Amino acid sequence: MKQETFVAQSVIETSRMILRPMRASDAGLLSLYGADKRVAEMTTSIPHPLPPGASESYIASVTKPGRTEFAWAMDATEFGGAELMGVISLEQMDRGQSEIGYWVAPAMWNTGFASEAVQALVEANPLGNNTIFGSVFQDNPSSARVLTNAGFEYLGDAEAFSVARNAKVATWTYLKRLA
Repeated sequence: MKQETFVAQSVIETSRMILRPMRASDAGLLSLYGADKRVAEMTTSIPHPLPPGASESYIASVTKPGRTEFAWAMDATEFGGAELMGVISLEQMDRGQSEIGYWVAPAMWNTGFASEAVQALVEANPLGNNTIFGSVFQDNPSSARVLTNAGFEYLGDAEAFSVARNAKVATWTYLKRLA
């Protein structure tokens, strides 16, 4: 499929939120949560401290035509909740594969929102993937449970560089076959 097919990104509804494309108005809450060291240190790409303009730059990168990363805001406003509770993304790889990434604001931890978002995104399979990979830091077993609860299978150990930690961090890698 041509990448242009996915420029009009789908909205995915769950029982407590919608997953919608990122928009410029998300920058404030994205900056608020991204600046939290607890969030940044559980990702590979969010720097800490968060530099000015980082959120706007991220939103621009995941909304531009020709992108390879597709991000959705976890938005619960239609259900009486917050406009941005976290972000979930798919980074396209080759051969019908993507890597999933997600984070949830600390106030939403242990509420099941991450599991609900991952399950909904995998079921919707908006990029038509055959396989989705996921990787989590080994000091974040809650994120590992999110993947295993969504049917991801453990592949093995690896390591990834965390910008916020300025260090390589041990990871667990998971796989979900969709086709």
